[in-house]
Formats: sequence, structure tokens, C-alpha cells
Amino acid sequence: MTGGVLASIDPSVLVEGVNLMWVAVVCFLIFFMHAGFAMLEAGQVRAKNVANQLTKNLLTWSVGILIYFLVGFGVEGLSTGGGFSAASALADGGWVDSWLFGAVFAMTAATIVSGAVAGRAKLRAYVAYTIAISAVIYPVVAGITWGGGFLGGSGLGFTDFAGGMIVHGMGGIAGLTAAYVLGPRMDRYAEDGSSNVIPGHSMTFAVLGTLILAFGWYGFNVGTTATVFAVDGGELVLDGYASVGRVALGTTLGMAAGGVGAAAASLALSKKVDTLYVANGLLAGLVGVTGIANLATWWGAVAVGLLCGLQLPLVFEFVSDTMKIDDVCAVFPVHGSAGVLGVLALPFVSINGFSVDLLVSQVIGVVVIGAWTVVATAVVFGAFKAAGQARVTPEHERDGLDVSEHGVETYPEFGRANVATDGGSSVVDTTDTTDDSPRADGGEETGAEIKMVTAVVRPDKLGAIKQALAEVNAPSLTVTNVSGRGSQPAKKGQWRGEEFTVDLHQKVKVEVVVADIPADEVAEAIADAAETGEPGDGKVFVLPVEDALQVRTGATGPEAV
Repeated sequence: MTGGVLASIDPSVLVEGVNLMWVAVVCFLIFFMHAGFAMLEAGQVRAKNVANQLTKNLLTWSVGILIYFLVGFGVEGLSTGGGFSAASALADGGWVDSWLFGAVFAMTAATIVSGAVAGRAKLRAYVAYTIAISAVIYPVVAGITWGGGFLGGSGLGFTDFAGGMIVHGMGGIAGLTAAYVLGPRMDRYAEDGSSNVIPGHSMTFAVLGTLILAFGWYGFNVGTTATVFAVDGGELVLDGYASVGRVALGTTLGMAAGGVGAAAASLALSKKVDTLYVANGLLAGLVGVTGIANLATWWGAVAVGLLCGLQLPLVFEFVSDTMKIDDVCAVFPVHGSAGVLGVLALPFVSINGFSVDLLVSQVIGVVVIGAWTVVATAVVFGAFKAAGQARVTPEHERDGLDVSEHGVETYPEFGRANVATDGGSSVVDTTDTTDDSPRADGGEETGAEIKMVTAVVRPDKLGAIKQALAEVNAPSLTVTNVSGRGSQPAKKGQWRGEEFTVDLHQKVKVEVVVADIPADEVAEAIADAAETGEPGDGKVFVLPVEDALQVRTGATGPEAV
């Protein structure tokens, strides 16, 4: 009876139904990657910028989808050499397997940029770029490659299975360009050019976001085998799904190898396995195999993933330390350089063997896509920069974009996360007891007066203050996260549309107890390092200390200090 029912079914109807269902499910998986992007990026920015980063991710999807529907899809068709084909004119099934399938890839390319410009880009500038990349920049790249344009299979022969270069490489290069045009965050580099580390506020968010992205990536890669069945001579046969095993294998192996490669590179560079590098390396491995997963040998997927993981710390340090480009979420080494390496590796790891022609077409494709992305991105952000609308004011950047751009605090009940205490490039060795070393105990002068210097200052000035204290031979200090109210004006906040006043500002309290070191020198050092010239720089107090007792030795007075 079952055979009779199946015999009565039109195979083409079954094929269309299964294929549409497969593409729809894949699109839902790729959409879920935005949850991963949001968590990953939020974890890598400071607590005072989390809401801003989340808002950018929300608006990337909300604004970008509408623009791609109204304009971008048609421009994609136009860039193939055809006419403007509006998405609104598609048939019902076309809105799934044509428009929506293209839209989720376009939005992935767009959202990558937000991580590079975190912490200083004005929301209006970022949204404007989202419009540009959704309407023109990405559609042109997709049209000249996947759409059948001059770079694609029927033209030059550039091959990119699921967007290793077309989506991720382009997004990474766009992010690097935008970060260069904007310039670094105001405290990213010291006056002598050395790098200051600015840790993100949540490693947990970053790692969970990575795993969500990796899960959604199966939709990205495996889903690009977009057709399950086809009809051949009246019978059902596997279509694109015939390569699904190779794609799934390559995706999984490349992911794993990327994590291992980044861990190995991190261990070699710093003697420690850096958690964030491992997370980023896992993603870099995925990016590397994305463009080649349908044609790469299993060992090729491992090699490419490993290479992409190994290059990650090296490229990131080159970008940040040598080029002085503040790529906050490492979008270029994760998406840009990994995407480039992946598609360029295809001729060497292909199941069809090495091909000079393919290598040439891959190189030309990378150069054309890269050049177009750099120029188009630089024009958009450069125009906003020329108009003074590209980045927030220094005051807003110090306060955080959550308050200045959105009027909210992500963690209103708990204050901001612990401030970084890296203190710049100098390291004070308090175990050195030679005469020319800064003293941590305050000296041994008999009968010296003990004083406590207490300062309440901006959290982002802590590193400079530590450096200044070391220079006046008073490196020992106690730091506490506090909040308070002084001359700095109150701000208006809102929660679910209801406004409230924020009049307690986040600060750090620095306490230094000295004996033979002049307290006024310590106070002046702190004041000079903490000064920005704006209300809210803080205050410094000098207090007498009656006595002191060292717990370990029982010493009292100046000896205890």
C-alpha cells in the first residue's frame, strides 16, 4: 500500500518540498549565529560598552534585512550583468531558497564589522555602514561570484563554496579598514607607542558565543549543499546533498584543528594557552574551511584549519602592535586573513589535485574582492570621519557608549567589571631589595611620619596611575571599585522606556601609605596621571596615619609600612 501511495506522488513536488524545508531550516540555523556574534563581541568589550555592542548586533539584522530586501537583492542581480531584480517580485518559494538564503549570508558579513569598531564608533556611523554593506558592498561581491558575474564559475572560475572569502574574508577586511579609519580607542596605545591591554568584561560570554557560532556554522557550511533531491529520468536522486558528508567532515575537522593551532601558537608565544585565542582559533579554522569544504580532502581540511589557527595570534599582534590598528574583537585574523588563506589553499588540498589555473583565479578573486571592500568601506567611514560623525567624543568614550549612546547601564546593580590593572609596559619588581630599586615597604627611616594618600579617580586612568607611582618609588597600593557623586554632572538613564537619574558614577579608589616618601609627591603623581581636564577626574586626599602594624612580622610604625 505504501508503494502505491509513493507511486502516485509527483517526484518534482516532493523534491521541491524537501529542498525548501532544508533551506528554511538552514537559514534559521544561520540566523541563530547572530546570538553567538552578540555574546562573543559583548564578552570582548568593556562592561560600559556591552549594551552598545548588543544594540549594534540587533540593528545589523533589523536594518540590514530590510535594506537587503528592498535594495541589496536587486543590486546583486544587477552586478551579474542582468537587470535589477526586486525581491518582492519573487515567487513564494523564491523568498526562501533565493532571498532569505542570500539575506542570512549578507547579514553575517555585515555583523562582523561591529566587533572591529567596538568602543568608539558612533551608532549612526555604524548603521549607515550597515545600510551600505547590505545595499551595495556585499551584493556586488555576491553578484560577481555566486551570481554568475565575471569572477564566478562561468567566468574566471573563482571558487568559494560557502563564503570563506565572499562573506567572512570580506567582513574581516571591512572591519580592519573601518578600524583603521576610526583610529584606536583613546587608551589603547601609550604615548611611546606601546600597546595597553584592554581586557573584555566576560570570558564566559566570549566562549559561549564561540560555541553558539560553531553550532550555527553547520547551517552555514552543510546548509550550502542547498538541494537535497533532484529528479533524474522520473526518479529521485541526491543532488547537492551528495557531498554533505565531505562538507560536514571538513567543517568539523577544520574547526578542531583551528582551536589546536591557536593553542599551540599561544603556548609558543607566551608559554600559556590563552583561552580567547583558542576560541578565536576555533572560529578561524571554521572560516578557513568554509570556502573549500565541498572539495577539500580530509587531511586538507585539517591542514587549513591548523594553519588558520596558527596564524591567528601572529596576525593579531602584527595588526595591533605593528600596524597600530585597534581591531577590538580580532575580526581580521579570525575572518579576514583566515578567509583569504582558506580559498588560496584550495588548489593544494583539492580532491581533484593541484591546478595552476585554479590558483590564479583564486588569487585574482581575493585581490578584486579585497580591493573593492577596502575602497568602499573607506569611502563610507571616511565620509563620516570628515563630517566629524564617525566616532564618539572623548568624554562619551570615557563614560562608555552604553550611557552616552543609549542611556542605559548593562549592569546597573553591580557596577562595571573590575578595571584592568596592567599598568602599561613597566613592571615593578617589589622583591628587589637593592638600593636603586623602588621600595614597596616605604623605607626604614626611624621616626618618619606615616601618611595615607587616597585618590578617587576614573577607572580607565588606573594603568597610568600605577606607572606614575612606580616612577616616584611608591609602587604599593590598594585599589577598590567604588561609585560616588561630585562635580561630574548626573545623567539620565532609562529602562524599558522609563527614565531615571544616574548620579553615582563608577570610580576606583586608590590608597597609598608612605613613610619616607613625601606624600605630596605621591599626590601630585596621581593627580597628573589622572587628569583629563573634564569634570569627574576625581580628588586626592592626604591623611595622617597614627600607627601601622605588619601582620607577618609584628613590626610597627614606619617599619611596618
